Amino acid sequence: QVQLVESGGGLVQPGGSLRLSCAASGFSASDYTIDWYRQAPGKGRELVAHITNTGGSTNYADSVKGRFTISRDNAKNTVHLQMNSLKPEDTAVYYCRALRYPRDYWGQGTQVTVSS
Repeated sequence: QVQLVESGGGLVQPGGSLRLSCAASGFSASDYTIDWYRQAPGKGRELVAHITNTGGSTNYADSVKGRFTISRDNAKNTVHLQMNSLKPEDTAVYYCRALRYPRDYWGQGTQVTVSS
């Protein structure tokens, strides 16, 4: 069974850090590019970070550049999103996505709330 399971979300104060994980099962994630998206209440889904299948290239939304870092451990079929200097506007449900056209898998999301 193909699954992507996100974890690591929670409530954090502004300026704090969280590390999200995306664990893949049922397929070899090393063959897929992985993206992290987020969706805030009342807003559309936004691409936050992207990593190629080898991890050799990454890209970030301007809103998170310099604060978030995406990485992957293909031996563990896992991708991480390290989020530092969190702001209230980072509050959203965060989703990971594995893509190798035409296969396109999404996780169920993990809530991140940044509030004092």
